[in-house]
Amino acid sequence: MPVLLVAGPLVAGPPSWQTLSPGLELGRFGDPPITVVRVDPARYQFHVLSAKTLGLKGAPTAPQWVDGHGMVGAINASMFREDHLTSVGYLRDAKGTNNKAWSRDNAVFLTQPRRPGLPPVRIVDRTCEDAAGLARDYRVAAQNIRMIDCRGRNVWAPQPRKWSTACVGTDRQGRVLLIHARAPFATHDLVAALLGLPLGLVRLMYVEGGPEASLYVKAADGRAAVSEVGSFETGFFENDANRIFWPLPNVIAFSEK
Repeated sequence: MPVLLVAGPLVAGPPSWQTLSPGLELGRFGDPPITVVRVDPARYQFHVLSAKTLGLKGAPTAPQWVDGHGMVGAINASMFREDHLTSVGYLRDAKGTNNKAWSRDNAVFLTQPRRPGLPPVRIVDRTCEDAAGLARDYRVAAQNIRMIDCRGRNVWAPQPRKWSTACVGTDRQGRVLLIHARAPFATHDLVAALLGLPLGLVRLMYVEGGPEASLYVKAADGRAAVSEVGSFETGFFENDANRIFWPLPNVIAFSEK
């Protein structure tokens, strides 16, 4: 069974970032590591890609989404329903709407603004912002579970269940943080650990857990620079055996501008 990381200082000394391409950086923190890909939206365009709205017969894996759609990287966009196509919350991409119903979840990822002057990417909190109104100003919206609130506080209660996790955040400079922890965390403990890292997190949302949690990113030379898959999930996949990417019906992806 994989080692359970615990909240606490995961980095000794200053943070270390590897530049994969201009505006695209990789950081690994702790042992076993939490992987963070930091993306500058001034240089990269974000998208939501959905098998349902694109009319695909099956759900690609994260590498297949990237290679098949001219992307640089991809991470889960959201959890999904039993049909393995429909997001559990509101989801709209540039091609159409995957799910038009808003759930009770409080984080909304917005990108591709409809008019100049708006942030290219933002995560809004429905408890303190008009998320539905702001979503009308963007072509792309993905609703998910909030991990920190608009005041930067951990909103997950402690619990014994744990899993591999993929999540998406934004920092104080408006950069997007794609985060993957293969080792299983209770979500409250993962949030606490991330808030303790020198990431400058201001918003954070949960996008998937267990073996489906995926993060795939290419470097400037086209080779895979980040290839992360999840495994452990309490009550579903209680081992560290998974080594393959699982199909994902919806992803948040990014391409060069």
